[in-house]
Amino acid sequence: MASYNRVILMGNLTRDIQLRYTPGGTPVTEVGLAVHDRRKNQNGEWIDETTFVDVTFWGRTAEVAAEYLSKGSPVFVEGRLKLDTWEKDGQKNYKLRVVCDRMQLLGGGGSGGASGGGSRPSTSAPRDEFASSSAAHEHEPAMDDIPF
Repeated sequence: MASYNRVILMGNLTRDIQLRYTPGGTPVTEVGLAVHDRRKNQNGEWIDETTFVDVTFWGRTAEVAAEYLSKGSPVFVEGRLKLDTWEKDGQKNYKLRVVCDRMQLLGGGGSGGASGGGSRPSTSAPRDEFASSSAAHEHEPAMDDIPF
């Protein structure tokens, strides 16, 4: 059976990044991404809808995100969906998240970042600068190993 698991999102971070490390030393961070949609309803009125998505960055991508992004920063994310399951107090819990394979910093606005004045690398920077984290999460640790 064929399958395809790709997600492409563009939105704004909902909180500042907290970079952490697995016991094996791999950088990791989980961020919230607010993705906005604006459409007309049946009456022709505009409706604004925001969806909040959890995204996990691994390896160099997590480090770049921590260095250049902060709450409100615009970012483009490409990755795959992953369903986490765990049991707590006899209850099964589920959480759908995006594991980022590629992240692109977007220019613009006064949302600060580590350098304060929006002097982030431009979107025309070489791809190597925004390293893909796919190599970092090929041997992705279990969620129990992540220090969140």
